[in-house]
Amino acid sequence: MSEIFNVADIFGQNVFNDAVMRARLPKNVYKNLKLAISGEKELVLADADVIANAMKDWAIEKGATHYTHWFQPLTGTTAEKHDSFISAPKEDGKILMEFSGKELIKGEPDASSFPSGGLRATFEARGYTAWDCTSPAFIREDATGATLCIPTAFCSYTGEALDQKTPLLRSMDAINEQSLRILRLFGNTTSKKVTPSVGAEQEYFIVDRAKYLQRKDLIFSGRTLFGAMPPKGQELEDHYFGAIRDRIGSFMKDVNKELWKLGVTAKTQHNEVAPAQHELAPIYAQCNTATDNNQLTMELLKKVAYRHNLVCLLHEKPFDGVNGSGKHNNWSLTSDDGINLLEPGKTPHENIQFLLVLGAVMKAVDTHADLLRESASDVGNDHRLGANEAPPAIISMFVGEQLEDVIEQLIDKGDATSSIQKGKLKTGASALPDFNKDATDRNRTSPFAFTGNKFEFRMVGSSDSIAPANVVLNTIVAESFREIADELEKADNFDMACHDMIKKLFTNHHRIVFNGNGYSDDWIEEAERRGLPNITSMVDAIPALITDKAVKLFESFGVFTKAELESRVEIQYEGYSKAINIEARTMIDVAGKQIIPAVISYSTELANSVLAVSNAGADASAQKELLNDVSALLKDMKSALATLIDVTEKAGNITDASEQAKFYRDTVKTAMTQLRTPADKLEMMVDKKFWPFPSYGDLMFEV
Repeated sequence: MSEIFNVADIFGQNVFNDAVMRARLPKNVYKNLKLAISGEKELVLADADVIANAMKDWAIEKGATHYTHWFQPLTGTTAEKHDSFISAPKEDGKILMEFSGKELIKGEPDASSFPSGGLRATFEARGYTAWDCTSPAFIREDATGATLCIPTAFCSYTGEALDQKTPLLRSMDAINEQSLRILRLFGNTTSKKVTPSVGAEQEYFIVDRAKYLQRKDLIFSGRTLFGAMPPKGQELEDHYFGAIRDRIGSFMKDVNKELWKLGVTAKTQHNEVAPAQHELAPIYAQCNTATDNNQLTMELLKKVAYRHNLVCLLHEKPFDGVNGSGKHNNWSLTSDDGINLLEPGKTPHENIQFLLVLGAVMKAVDTHADLLRESASDVGNDHRLGANEAPPAIISMFVGEQLEDVIEQLIDKGDATSSIQKGKLKTGASALPDFNKDATDRNRTSPFAFTGNKFEFRMVGSSDSIAPANVVLNTIVAESFREIADELEKADNFDMACHDMIKKLFTNHHRIVFNGNGYSDDWIEEAERRGLPNITSMVDAIPALITDKAVKLFESFGVFTKAELESRVEIQYEGYSKAINIEARTMIDVAGKQIIPAVISYSTELANSVLAVSNAGADASAQKELLNDVSALLKDMKSALATLIDVTEKAGNITDASEQAKFYRDTVKTAMTQLRTPADKLEMMVDKKFWPFPSYGDLMFEV
């Protein structure tokens, strides 16, 4: 019988949330902490000591023996160092369990082994973690026991950001300050804070662990480097939203339970398009909390899968020939008193504040399309973007028929006097109700789509942190707001100036709006005509971080210094090269030690078959033809293997990070494809008993 539990009873039970703080902290300390969380007051050490003690007592009651500053370095994963609560033994040999405010606020992990892009020398080891009090501490339960995890930022001894969270928090400050200026223009004097709200939909693949362990390519690179398509892929679309199999359902149930205990609002689960692919989506949360929650989600997907003898694959393209996985980053702006700046209302043509915000976002996305594209760049995503399964590599905005009509009225006529209303959807069946349609359909081919009261940035890769995308979104929109506010705050006639500003924004940046099919070749040509960038690879996207435009943008808001941007460029080039190098070396290993010996064994059996049939006096021409075909492909594979070995060695000798990354992309990846092609053809010919590892069909359909 399936375990029964009440979600309301377990939700947030392992989170040091507002209810716990209110119950355990003195009123004055609780009040001061809330002011610190809202950014109105700095937390003093005396209050931090009280909070730390209460947090420690709560954690120990939950079974925790250790605490950790949980942070997000530039490795793409999270990091932690565990310290126990025990202090030095007393004279009687007993120990005290202690946790101070200083230990809560600041940690000192070794910073030398994390990527710094040249910001730190190897021998300069000191780094600091700083408590992010806006994201609640939590208890994580795993094989190490229960651990108090304190979300933190991570910076170098000299103050540079070495993580994802520090620039994210800086960008949230920037968008808050500039959003409030926009609200004040419209007479809003009550809102005190505007926060980006984010919901990150997470796609992933699940495979059987025993089969996974037979595939070195999955183990070392996270994706299959060899593999022929099975007779059936995703052609019938029967997996999408299909009934969830029991083994997967059991895994999903445990994932949900673990997430709910950690206060992560796991809401939606379903089968995705490709076989063995699934999706999990949460309810919206504050931007930095949503980022933390998504990291927790990825960690738990992997850990819970392991407990079920499964493996969760978060690579953007684990299987060639079927859809890859992304992460849809749903972004909106919400005030502390409940105002969504992206809520158009029923008659958006009359909602002047919304139209101004919409125009500002259009300007931001158009001006900084290259930065937005870069924020979704990783090695795996190069296999996915623009592949008619995900948004194209060209940045554009979908706004839908209703808003497009309003925009065109303002551009062409100078005023918008109406909003298209869609009315009711009539099902035509008497047993089914008619219901009101949304004003606008959705467009899954758009990388940046307006979906009712938010924008859905669909380009982020499934394995990526959502922090970089939201850093860029927050900062570029903050810049638009600042430029708009600078002009409108000086206007003698605000209404007239605001009207003219909206028209100017729509007119100047309308080229970024595209409501059509982003997968079509026609769009590529149209985008080029409009002057929109088409950045097809991560290597080409990286330089967007250090253009004069980008440096000016980020430095003006204190989100990044030029040195921090340059370090990230270096880290990304190196990360790209290292990932392709691992893939190439894995292919060399698998081809040389597994596939070629297997093909030779099969060829030997074929040769013996030819001799046996011939000696029996029968026609062995079919066996000879098959042997010749296999031998020819084996020769091609051996030649391609030698080429890959050679170019991989050459790549390692290139010292310039940018040139090395380009060589890996243009030369090494080409050699990898040339090796894979004959190998995949051989898989379709070699007897399965000889093939050294599970096929695509085994991995995707036997879970």
